[in-house]
Amino acid sequence: MGEERAAGMQRTLPARAYRDPAVFALERERIFAREWFCVGREEAIPRPGEFLLADVVGERVIVVRTRQGGLAAHHDVCRHRGSRLVLEPDPRAETEPVPAGRFRGSIVCPYHAWTYALTGELRAAPYLTEEDGLRREDLGLHPAGVATWGGFVFVHLTPTEARPLEEQLGPIPRRLRNYPLADLRTARRIVYEVRANWKVLVENYNECYHCGPVHPELCEIVPAFKERGGRDLDWERGVPHREGATTFTFTGTTTRAPFPGLTEEERARHKGELAYPNLMLSCSADHVAAFRLRPLAADRTRIDCDFLFHPDEMGTASFDPSDAVGFWDLVNRQDWRICEAVQDGMRARVFDVGFYAPMEDLALDVRRYVGERLGADVLR
Repeated sequence: MGEERAAGMQRTLPARAYRDPAVFALERERIFAREWFCVGREEAIPRPGEFLLADVVGERVIVVRTRQGGLAAHHDVCRHRGSRLVLEPDPRAETEPVPAGRFRGSIVCPYHAWTYALTGELRAAPYLTEEDGLRREDLGLHPAGVATWGGFVFVHLTPTEARPLEEQLGPIPRRLRNYPLADLRTARRIVYEVRANWKVLVENYNECYHCGPVHPELCEIVPAFKERGGRDLDWERGVPHREGATTFTFTGTTTRAPFPGLTEEERARHKGELAYPNLMLSCSADHVAAFRLRPLAADRTRIDCDFLFHPDEMGTASFDPSDAVGFWDLVNRQDWRICEAVQDGMRARVFDVGFYAPMEDLALDVRRYVGERLGADVLR
């Protein structure tokens, strides 16, 4: 959930960091264009030619399954005249774990039929030859970086500058090593559009000082969330449920089996992780809620929430994810409502900067992360 710890009241980022379009534009260039950005689940494109159409803060990227079974990623723009290569993606891909479409062996531009291999090389340009100045080796699709971890697909808009995904993820894979993330499948997806800056959302995720006032139902399942304002939570080990509870549902119980490979402690605790810049994971013993943030503007963020379960459980006749999905939807809407109140309040002329209480010290890591990438002068 973050690394930086500090005592006492610490200043937040200045208000303009959450509401100024100029700061958001800078984040597009210095954060989202230069970090691995989670765009979906690998399970959505199992067959050659199937693709995801990803939006990385206004930049469209195609992630496609190649003939060899790997993944390739390309900016969605033809090298000839700049046309989009995908005109009408499958609308179900916005709300279900299905591909945005499938290429039939190659990627063909709908404008002049320039044809590219799934791996991006230019294969044909109708009626053009080298005598016309065509150099196929120089006119492949603009590549984007692509990598996977735990079944999640990440892209990088500037792959020549990319560090390894494992380096960006830091200790998260180690802390979640017993959760079979790559084996899980999406049973349900809920899409939210929240009138708040993306940093308001990740700061909210990184603290539980708000849990007592905002999440009474959640605190019934995890009383530790409201004890001393969540000051003593140990996210490394996981947060314990109340006696008799094992998961995030309205009753705190479920008939679903815990994931294979979890320790006895992990079966009784809940773990949460923030993988900068846009993936939040909340792990119960029987399911995972995965939140992918898609910043749309300085004051607007889309959130795709995928509910992941083990395929063995999904294959049973009695499988019904609604106990977890319904509970999470309630908790999510409580969060989004209060985040919108924060965003609206920061518009007040008297608000210049806020403060992190000691039990919000993990939110300091958001300040550190953004400050390192935007520079101290911008955020004063």
